Amino acid sequence: MPTKRAYQFRFYPDLQQEKLLAQTFGCVRYVYNSILRYRTDAYDQTQEKVSYLGANARLTAIKQWPESGRTLFRVLLV
Repeated sequence: MPTKRAYQFRFYPDLQQEKLLAQTFGCVRYVYNSILRYRTDAYDQTQEKVSYLGANARLTAIKQWPESGRTLFRVLLV
């Protein structure tokens, strides 16, 4: 029987890393909530679900926004 292993890591970021992590997670949260709001509004208006391709097209549109800064653009690359 194969043995299952688990690893735990502890991360102690310095101040600069903490700031970058907070900014990155904030951008991820913004993108997720934006797509969720887009899908929810589309369903409320037309009673049709937005497909994965439709949500992906919305992400492409978000990349074109002028306020999408360096960190947001890096988050959208993934």
